[in-house]
Amino acid sequence: MKKEYIFKSERLGFRNWEKRDLTEFANINADLDVMEYFPKPLTKPETSNFIDRLQKHYKKNGYNYFATEILKTGELIGFIGLAYQDYKTQFTPATDIGWRLKKRAWGNGYATEGAKKCLEFAFKELNLEKIISVFTEKNTKSEHIMKKIGMDKIGEFNHPKLKDYPEYEKCICYEIHKNAWQQLL
Repeated sequence: MKKEYIFKSERLGFRNWEKRDLTEFANINADLDVMEYFPKPLTKPETSNFIDRLQKHYKKNGYNYFATEILKTGELIGFIGLAYQDYKTQFTPATDIGWRLKKRAWGNGYATEGAKKCLEFAFKELNLEKIISVFTEKNTKSEHIMKKIGMDKIGEFNHPKLKDYPEYEKCICYEIHKNAWQQLL
């Protein structure tokens, strides 16, 4: 079966979520190492609800945290993509770029490659002017990727959706504007 991707990078394909992704994505979301900087791992029903929200987000906005596969093998490795965020902070509403990959995919440059391609999609195809990215202050691996794709730190804040999880509440926000991205090319 030929895969229909919204777009591709050199090694990765990006598509909307399908019900068949549930088991593999639930395994990723249940991994304690993958979810180290989140309040808790997700159950299979929570992952199913997450997929539903991502599908609805795509239908409404034309993008989401895309199901991301290795082109050579078709293996689902997690997500890399975009999501509109409207929780209340000085940095939102805005479109966020994010990623979550299974451990076996770590260390291969997939997050950086995929994030760069998602920025290209955001700025060229969606014609967005600015993208943000948020991480809990201890997640320096994500911060490293943000720097590698040309984002700049714009501030710190207490995430309103993490009030019940004080060890994760303090977050850092990075951003990149379309004109700054164009200068990186």
